Order: sequence, then C-alpha cells, then structure tokens
Amino acid sequence: MSVNTIDLNRQMRHFDDHASVWLFGYGSIIFKADFPYLERRPAHIKGWARRFWQGSHDHRGTAEAPGRVVTLVAQEDAVCEGMAYLITPEVFAHLDHREKNGYLRLVTPILFGSGQSAEGLIYIASEENEAFAGPASELEIARQIAHAAGPSGRNSEYLLKLAQALRELGAQDRHVFEIEHHLLQLDPGAALPASTHTP
Repeated sequence: MSVNTIDLNRQMRHFDDHASVWLFGYGSIIFKADFPYLERRPAHIKGWARRFWQGSHDHRGTAEAPGRVVTLVAQEDAVCEGMAYLITPEVFAHLDHREKNGYLRLVTPILFGSGQSAEGLIYIASEENEAFAGPASELEIARQIAHAAGPSGRNSEYLLKLAQALRELGAQDRHVFEIEHHLLQLDPGAALPASTHTP
C-alpha cells in the first residue's frame, strides 16, 4: 500500500451523511488538535494497543531518516486511552492530509468514562503500509527517536508530549513510558521545559 493514503481515505463514505462524528485520538491528536471540534472528552477503545511502530517521513522525520510515531495494533485484552473529539465531516480533508503517511480511517466503538459509547472514527497505520517500521525494543525505538527530526519538529518532542498528555489523562502505558525513560537517559537535554507541564 502506498505511503500516501489521502485518496484511499476519500473513498470511505461511512460518515458522509452524519452531521457530526466522534474522532478518537491516541497519539499527537491528544495534545495537538489543529482542527475545529464541537466537543472534547477523554475516552478509550478496546482491543487495540498503542505502539511506536509507524515510521514518520513527513512530520517527525524524513524519507532518509524516518522518525517513529504511534499506531494501533490489535491485542485482544488491550485498552487504549486517549481523547475523543466531536467533529463535522468537513474536517476529514484536513485529517486525511495530516494522517496521509500510511494511516487509514477505520470505524470503531469509542467508550467514555460515563459508561456511554458511540460509533466513531480512528486512523490506523497497519503493517501493510510502506512506512510501517515494525516491532523493536523500547531502547532501539528510543535511539531512533533521539536522532530524528522533521517538518513538525523533533521526534523526541512528539514522544515527550505524548507521555505528558497520557499522564494528564491518568493513563498507564508501559510501552510509551519505557521509551520515554530510555530517551531521557540517552539525551537528558531533551526533557520538556517545566513550564510546559500542567500543575
């Protein structure tokens, strides 16, 4: 499958007749919502685990030196916590461009802390896409992240902001936090300034 998924995602018509749709964010969408939304709520999905297994050639790395960003991999007992945004279908064009490096729209149940649920949308980069980086140890991933940077900034910033956002949600994610631990040992200067942390 081509790295650029914009055309493939435009073929998905599932939500076209909806006035609004819940979008589930599990990576940078948690801390960087650069799109209009009607509502924002902590949420989770089941059966998917967050993993730094997707290569980033367009945001946090380059084609010559890709970074690593998160995608979701199927795992029967997993719970992935994140942030849900209620958006209108007009936002899809922006999201399709933002997530064009291998991510496809999928329909999933989104669960809220109140016990409510809704059919919603997620973007997942599967192993069939050309940018898929695949499994590696948390230390190996941290080493790759430490040296990568792209048009959206340093790959380390992405990792650290995601870890910070997950803590603010009260989420536990051993994979993300272990990579963060290794990164800060490799490059202590990469730590986010104290002023960026929410008290």
